[in-house]
Amino acid sequence: MIALRGIHKSFDRLEVIRGVDLDVNRGEVMSIVGPSGAGKTTLLQIMGTLDRPDSGTVSYGDEDVLGLSDRKLAHFRNGRIGFIFQFHQLLPEFSMIENVAMPALIGGNNRNEAFERASELIAYLGLQDRTDHRPAQLSGGERQRAAVARALMNRPDVVLADEPSGSLDSHNRRELHGLFFDLRRDFGQTFVIVTHDESLAADSDRVVHMTDGLITEITTNRKV
Repeated sequence: MIALRGIHKSFDRLEVIRGVDLDVNRGEVMSIVGPSGAGKTTLLQIMGTLDRPDSGTVSYGDEDVLGLSDRKLAHFRNGRIGFIFQFHQLLPEFSMIENVAMPALIGGNNRNEAFERASELIAYLGLQDRTDHRPAQLSGGERQRAAVARALMNRPDVVLADEPSGSLDSHNRRELHGLFFDLRRDFGQTFVIVTHDESLAADSDRVVHMTDGLITEITTNRKV
């Protein structure tokens, strides 16, 4: 579904990705692990088209997305990729339902349809009694589940998550991990997750190990 080939990326004189090839299969939960500075987040950002490599290709299906203009690439990203960040990145001035609906509204979708879809996702995640609350009124676990709903808003091909449970306590961390696998089971959702959490990595279908900008090992726990 996603193919990265010959990815190189440097910042000034520091080469942080040094020739990476990686395939992501539809419907799998993949974890990327490794020490700090290994290049995990940079690789995820390149996969998500948030950053461009110095060389190499990023393909979704048969489409080399790096050949798109910045405007077309932004449209592609909004419609085809969902993002979950460590600190949720919800907009504080908007309610939960407004935050969840935001990707669809940015994409120019009908407002009523966007809010209907947002309501369905919020209910699926068990947050329907918090729909009109702003982020400051939500717990850490609720904020991160709202961020998951936002990532799913446009029915993306893949959800990319960067340390999504890093700011959560152990109870909310377990709930969030379980949610990823529920979403894969119920919707066939694909996840690529950068994590330091060994339990999440152990439950993933494949674990990509990175060190010094290179993939050193790929462990298969189960085939999708």
